[in-house]
Amino acid sequence: MISEGSQLWFQSTGKPNEVLEFHPFSPRQPEDGEVLVRIAAAPINPADLNTIEGTYGIKPSLPAVPGIEGCGVVVASASDDFNPGESVMFLRRAATWSSHATVAAESLFKLPPGINPVQAAMLKVNPATAWQLLHSFETLHRGDWIVQNLGNSAVGRCVIQLARDLGIRTISFVRRAEAMEELLALGADHVFLDDEVGYAAAKDVLHGSNAALAFNAVGGESALRVMKLLREGGTHITYGAMGRKPLTMPNGLLIFRDIRVRGLWVTRWVEHAPTAEVIAVYQELARRVTEGRLTQQVDSTFSLELFQEALLRLDAPERAGKVLFAPQ
Repeated sequence: MISEGSQLWFQSTGKPNEVLEFHPFSPRQPEDGEVLVRIAAAPINPADLNTIEGTYGIKPSLPAVPGIEGCGVVVASASDDFNPGESVMFLRRAATWSSHATVAAESLFKLPPGINPVQAAMLKVNPATAWQLLHSFETLHRGDWIVQNLGNSAVGRCVIQLARDLGIRTISFVRRAEAMEELLALGADHVFLDDEVGYAAAKDVLHGSNAALAFNAVGGESALRVMKLLREGGTHITYGAMGRKPLTMPNGLLIFRDIRVRGLWVTRWVEHAPTAEVIAVYQELARRVTEGRLTQQVDSTFSLELFQEALLRLDAPERAGKVLFAPQ
């Protein structure tokens, strides 16, 4: 029995560095159908910060422990599906900014042996979002084009790696020139600055408007640029809004080009898709991670006690990749 653990919690919404607290607690032993997991790593995602601030679409009961993503090792199990020592990933929000979590067995995914735990901790959101972007809206064929903004984001990088292996060609827009060579080395076909010059260059590559899919995580003029690169009947998918600007659509793109406009929230897919489909997708993604064909950038890891330093690192101009908590 584990008598002592630790976690981060907030008793009121606000700025994370002001409302988060380091809090000792006693992990709960699993009841029938539950599993007690010792958490190995949990990333700090924008959705976590928005939840703490009170601006996310889901508002938890307070006090609450943040953490929508993470992985760990089974310590105790009251389920026939999991055994102590097995590595698992959380499929649903599980308060992962903690040393331990007791959850329903059905909310866990069994990870393959040998997978890197830090990479596994980031498997749920970004790789699955990229997979759904490429598979759930149109049937893509080898040689088809997709365009995306925020190409050097975690999702953008996953899109590039998955598309590379699927034979799908990519045009990615970025805000900083120094990100271009790195994405090309990752497997991107073309990378341009996210401005009118970059748009013109992309249009030349596509010989007009010829992309099957456009992925938008910015909004505003950036979203419109990738939309205008779509072929007739193409689909524009918004999965983020980092620019905090609304998407404005010209009537002509809808009327004369039949552009489809969709949205993607991977949490909704996890919660509503058939269980067999969800498991199959994560098995495929986990296999690619284990083989080293799908990776995400990691900047640094911190213990829970050093959460203030972790939050400061998020805003460091030289940060390159995800910041994670590694409670153990």
